[in-house]
Amino acid sequence: MDIMNLIGEATDYDKKLALEKKKPKSWCKSVSAFANTFGGSLVFGVANDGSLVGLEDAEGDSETISEEIKKRISPIPEFKLRFEKIDDMKFVILDVYAGEETPYYYSADGTTEAYIRVGNESVPANSSELKRLVLRGRNSSFDSLMSSYDFKDYSFSSLRARYKKWTGKSFEDTQFESFGIVDDKGKLTNAGALLADSSPVRYSRVFCTRWNGLDKANGKFEAFDSDEYSGGIIELLNNAEQFIKRNTRKMWRKTENSREEYPEYQQRGYFEALVNGLIHRDYLENGSEVHVDIFDDRMEIYSPGGMVDGTFIQDRNIDKIPSKRRNPILADIFARLGLMEREGSGIKKMRDSYLEAPNFTPGKEPEFYSDRSQFIVTFPNMNYGVIDEDDYNTGQVTGQVTVQDAGQDKVQDENLKIGNVTLKELLGFCKQPRSRIELQEYCGLVGRNNFNDKYLKPLINEGKIKMTLPDKPTSKNQKYYS
Repeated sequence: MDIMNLIGEATDYDKKLALEKKKPKSWCKSVSAFANTFGGSLVFGVANDGSLVGLEDAEGDSETISEEIKKRISPIPEFKLRFEKIDDMKFVILDVYAGEETPYYYSADGTTEAYIRVGNESVPANSSELKRLVLRGRNSSFDSLMSSYDFKDYSFSSLRARYKKWTGKSFEDTQFESFGIVDDKGKLTNAGALLADSSPVRYSRVFCTRWNGLDKANGKFEAFDSDEYSGGIIELLNNAEQFIKRNTRKMWRKTENSREEYPEYQQRGYFEALVNGLIHRDYLENGSEVHVDIFDDRMEIYSPGGMVDGTFIQDRNIDKIPSKRRNPILADIFARLGLMEREGSGIKKMRDSYLEAPNFTPGKEPEFYSDRSQFIVTFPNMNYGVIDEDDYNTGQVTGQVTVQDAGQDKVQDENLKIGNVTLKELLGFCKQPRSRIELQEYCGLVGRNNFNDKYLKPLINEGKIKMTLPDKPTSKNQKYYS
């Protein structure tokens, strides 16, 4: 890969204007970080703005780089030095490969630190990240470690019931060892401790809250409903899903032969988020739990631990994220129970579940955010600001949805009801220019703060009505006509 291809690959590439011989830490920390994560390259002779400058003594610098790595990085990672020439400029490219003997430490001046790659930075590993590096160096994972708990002291009724439901067969005692739940001495692995009915892992919990309003601080009372769940992760999954179902509503609309449902949230999407939150969370983050927060306009599902590879989900192409499992034993067991897929397509499923919903509108796609310590999925309430508030009392979506017909791009039905009148009647009323207040009064929708966004804008976008002052959409003298 040449220099021009490297520039722009922020996570896997660092650039240095020159080799800082008196400050080797400035670039050696990137060597440690690349070896501790998923590899990367350092290019010497490139300015911070990406302009190509070159090195005065590329051959001498390469020898110094090799010596400093061998002296300051322990264990010595696998690396390769190569040269590139552009016009009359010479560059040194240092390729560092992902190591198998993590952690790779930088040692100098009486200090020893291990670095990891977070976004486009090389940062010191904190205590939990250092534990993960140690586990990786042992070719191990948290869920595979032996716990201090005896298998004989715990039951697994939730696991047995789910296995029976999914496969139609009984879960045999011999399968506990083959599933990685118990060792040959009768001790539970951490995976087994997390799956046990009364899980002894104290911080394996889910906090669920249905908040009153759009944030966590409301004047009258803060929450409508809340629960804290503990126990095995199968039970946590079931309880969290039931909490969401009891605190969200599903509207419906009559069709010619049946009816069409308009849920606030897609079950397939939030189920995948719950599974990911429980299986891929970082269990080394003591004192942190999975959280489900439901607001009027959205639902947020939080889990401890960022992306396994240190990148940020908001910077990635969702369709091209490879499957990397922080807890491979738990992931494998959930796949055998039919609760997740082995290829790791959960994030894409969350998004696609929304795009396929009958009441999806552009702008209400799920949002994903991560940093080094957390992963958050935000699901917009698909009915918020779309379904008429009065319809929530009956659960039925009437003709008074919006002129967009709950997500349809074009207004097809002139008999569609807008308040007390039909669309055809409203357009007839607009043969003469009318103000927004006049239109609200005509429709019987006085006092509706969302009248403009819910009714007028879709009509304008569709070309059904026009504005008398198109360049001044917020003018008090604005009127509308058909």
